[in-house]
Amino acid sequence: MRVESRARARALQAVYAWDVRGESPLEKVATQVWDDLSVSPDERRLAGALVRTLSASRAEIDQELGEVTTNWRLERLGVVERCVLRLAAAELLAAATPTRVVIQEGVRLAERFGSAQSARFVNGVLDALARRLGRL
Repeated sequence: MRVESRARARALQAVYAWDVRGESPLEKVATQVWDDLSVSPDERRLAGALVRTLSASRAEIDQELGEVTTNWRLERLGVVERCVLRLAAAELLAAATPTRVVIQEGVRLAERFGSAQSARFVNGVLDALARRLGRL
């Protein structure tokens, strides 16, 4: 597995822990999770960039996701799906990674940590979000 894919998985683990813990700052939770898992410096660097983007733009990301999940409020989504969507949306907003790669990686994470149904849902939402953002 490529370092970028491993870093996305590490970022997802941190965002998941932050989501279920509640009030702690995302960066602090990420550091704790990565220390506990002995995450490599390369993975930390890449995952950290995603986490920082999500932390800085969370309100905008949640608003954009809310626009494309018309029948679902973010709070009602499963934790894995919500976290994958937030991370992928952060990566789409950063615009440093090709859109198709972001969507494909989001689908893989949803399937790995969720289910096939999660992967299909994430694929549809990310496709709609990418179109909304003018990335497709």
